[in-house]
Amino acid sequence: MPNAGNMGLAVVLFALGEPGLDRAIIYLLTSNILLFSITPAFLKGGGWRPGLSLTLKLPLVWAIPVGFALRLFGTSLPLKLDAGLEILAAAATPVAILILGIQIALSPLKFSLYEGGASVLRLLGGAIIAYVVGKALGLGTLDLQVLVLQSAMPAAIVTFLIAQEFGGDAPRTVRVVVVSTLLSFLTLPLVLWALSA
Repeated sequence: MPNAGNMGLAVVLFALGEPGLDRAIIYLLTSNILLFSITPAFLKGGGWRPGLSLTLKLPLVWAIPVGFALRLFGTSLPLKLDAGLEILAAAATPVAILILGIQIALSPLKFSLYEGGASVLRLLGGAIIAYVVGKALGLGTLDLQVLVLQSAMPAAIVTFLIAQEFGGDAPRTVRVVVVSTLLSFLTLPLVLWALSA
């Protein structure tokens, strides 16, 4: 899962301006909806019925249509619940970073070819696949640039949180998050250069 939120939105805004940011937000929302509804079931395994059952138990799956309905009808939550939810949303990233830091402190940071390969696949493989898919769909220049740039982001912290919660290899995922984030300082300039060429 790319870090299309905290890092991706900032990089797209810097590189492509407000029109790019608008498209990047759509990318972020779409990828989060898909990833948060599919990934937990995939990690748990056991077939499509248990996966569907698990997915339907996730609060996020129910929060998405409720949020869309509230937005569509211009309705606000009673009792100033939106203010409380905004505070919780603002706390999500610092809490995720704290949990990541705890996991890094608890497990030795031994890096292998796996972490390097997974990081390169996340950073460059994601960009290449996005380019091919975007070209096949006939996307315009700005749409294609946003798709490729967002897909070239390092692994997101939420990847570790989902792996820890639903049965993935959390220590290895932490290492991929760290390595891909560090490598992104080398790969993102290359992707930006390729997009401008």
